[in-house]
Amino acid sequence: MVKPKDFIKKLLPRLRKHWPKTICEVNHANPLQLMVGVILSAQSTDKTINEITPALFQRYPTAKAFAESNPLELEKMIYRAGFFRSKAKNIRAACRMLLEKFEGKVPKTLEELLELPGIGRKSANVILGAGYGITSGIVVDTHIIRLANRFHLTRSEDPAKIEEDLCAVVPKKNWVYFSQSMVLHGRYICMAKAPRCWECELIKICPYADKIPVPPKPEDGKPRLTITGLPINIRKH
Repeated sequence: MVKPKDFIKKLLPRLRKHWPKTICEVNHANPLQLMVGVILSAQSTDKTINEITPALFQRYPTAKAFAESNPLELEKMIYRAGFFRSKAKNIRAACRMLLEKFEGKVPKTLEELLELPGIGRKSANVILGAGYGITSGIVVDTHIIRLANRFHLTRSEDPAKIEEDLCAVVPKKNWVYFSQSMVLHGRYICMAKAPRCWECELIKICPYADKIPVPPKPEDGKPRLTITGLPINIRKH
């Protein structure tokens, strides 16, 4: 079995062939919008959140506007995100804390972000990496849990242990890129039920047993894009 550190050395250049440019798929123009977006995205999809947030951010452009929002109005605007009552409560409380403790700005440290209602370690790593370009850890979501196990980089299903295992083998300078590219890879190539192995640059090094080397049915061959418009580069046969 290939050691995790050796696998990562082969993995990263192949990931860059698929994803030379990466992006957080929660659309945002500033760290506040990203914070609100990641609170909303819990147990929802980025596509749904991106459909909700343009009107939301126009209505509430600042932390003060969110903090002083009418709860019922806010709940109505975010209803499609699911768990809208608790999410509205967390958004309002987090924005109040921004005003009271952080001068209205989203903080730039993991410890401070974890004080905010609705923000866990995964969300904090997303905000720091995508919002500020700060390397604080590796984002562990459902896609990275799946891929880390498929690639034998961990034997755990616990996000905290998986992050620990990944941080031990991925060079720190690559943590933000690794997080974003692995999420994209899990979302668009290495899916849970029907991975598109025939498109994957990793197929020759991937230890996953149930690979699908050819499409199950003919495809039209049209270029695919992510929900944010990034091209999905596929392996050239």
